[in-house]
Amino acid sequence: MNPILFFVIAFLALVVGLAIGYYISHTRTEKTQREGREKAEKVVEEAREQARTIELQARDNALRISQAAEAEITRLRSELTREEERLQHRRTELDGRVERLEQREQAVNKRQSAVDRRANEVEKLHQTQMEELQRVAQMNTDEARTLLLAEVEKDARADMARIIRQIETEAHEEGEKRARKLIADSVQRVATENVAEFTTSLVPLPNEEMKGRIVGRNGRNIRAFEQAAGVDVIVDDTPEAVTISCFEPVRREVARRALSRLILDGRIHPAHIEKVLEDEQKAVEKVIVEAGEQATFDAGVTGLHPEVIRMMGRLKYRTSYGQNQLAHAVEVAKLSGILAAELGANEEVARQAGFLHDLGKAMDHNQEGTHALLGAEYAKRYGVSPQVVNAIAAHHHEVEQESVEAVIAESADAISGARPGARREDLEAYIKRIRTLEEMATSFKGVSQAYAIQAGREVRIIVRPEEIDDLDATRLARDIAKKIEETMQYPGQIRVTVIRETRAVDYAK
Repeated sequence: MNPILFFVIAFLALVVGLAIGYYISHTRTEKTQREGREKAEKVVEEAREQARTIELQARDNALRISQAAEAEITRLRSELTREEERLQHRRTELDGRVERLEQREQAVNKRQSAVDRRANEVEKLHQTQMEELQRVAQMNTDEARTLLLAEVEKDARADMARIIRQIETEAHEEGEKRARKLIADSVQRVATENVAEFTTSLVPLPNEEMKGRIVGRNGRNIRAFEQAAGVDVIVDDTPEAVTISCFEPVRREVARRALSRLILDGRIHPAHIEKVLEDEQKAVEKVIVEAGEQATFDAGVTGLHPEVIRMMGRLKYRTSYGQNQLAHAVEVAKLSGILAAELGANEEVARQAGFLHDLGKAMDHNQEGTHALLGAEYAKRYGVSPQVVNAIAAHHHEVEQESVEAVIAESADAISGARPGARREDLEAYIKRIRTLEEMATSFKGVSQAYAIQAGREVRIIVRPEEIDDLDATRLARDIAKKIEETMQYPGQIRVTVIRETRAVDYAK
């Protein structure tokens, strides 16, 4: 404890004791005063003892605090010393690194100078050699480069033509072998009859007098019939028959059935004509629905909307090149299913795409657009899957094909239309197609002559060898085949053969 505090406490104790003694001496008897003095002395002694105890405790506390402070100072000094040593060591290492980097930079600069000198020497040597080569070869660099590139291109073109011919030969052999097998198996399994089915517009009559009854007085009956049926009735010199003409096959069928019924009934007048036409319209609609359902069953296609089935049934009265379109749709569906099964594709999607690919041909002629796009839009409207819709729209390449099933449907369509007996072609169209093939081939540069053979299934092209080399001949065959695909419609495939023959002629004198 602080000595001053000790003396203050002692002084206070003394004062208190004197005050007590003084009080006792004046208020009590001498004995009491003596006892008071004793007590006061005792109190003073106790106060002194307490003061000494407090002083000792204060000294101990001060000593402990001083020792702890000295220990902390010692520890901090030690840490500062170690940190200073680490910083000094780090500074020494950094100085060493800087020195080494400066030495390395100097070495690199020396090497760069040597490399630059060597590059200058090499450039001068190269320039000297090029000048000497040009002097010896008597041509400049551009001429030499052109000559070298021409030689390399010549060798490369010959190698490319040889490799291309080899690859195409191998691919054609393997592809044709497998394609023939697939197509033959598919056609044999379908085994559809040759098309001989036509929607006739000729109505037989029991006798010549019936023509007069059909025409009626002043042409009243025939005008009423034509107006109500939407067709033209041709009464000509054909014995015991009249002809119904109409661009819409369903309407023509309704008129044919109605006229046949009127002839059998014998009652031919405007009121009865309208009733019979209405009845036959309902009957034909029923036949269309039944035909669509039967075709769907025969094709093995399920899940179609009734409106789509009804629209497909209208193809019963539609023909193309003499081929009935509903029978064609069933055949394409079967072929598509077989090809999809052989190729590992989705058989259900392929069947449905093949069955619906010509759906647009059943549409009204007043609707604008191609049958592929019209059919795709109609199918999409009634919930047909997007894959099938794309196959319908893409089977004539009007949009991009997005699946292998679309390609299968297109191939099956071509097989069905190209097989023997499927379609008929008149002489005029055949001659026009042959002439178009030859003219298309001769329009290319370097072609000398072109001949369409094998009923237009192959075109042989003779080129001028001085204008067309081997690689150009390969390219020419590919370009002509591509142009035929883009500009012509034909059944099956057309083979393009380019013949290049080099003849060396000299004369002995």
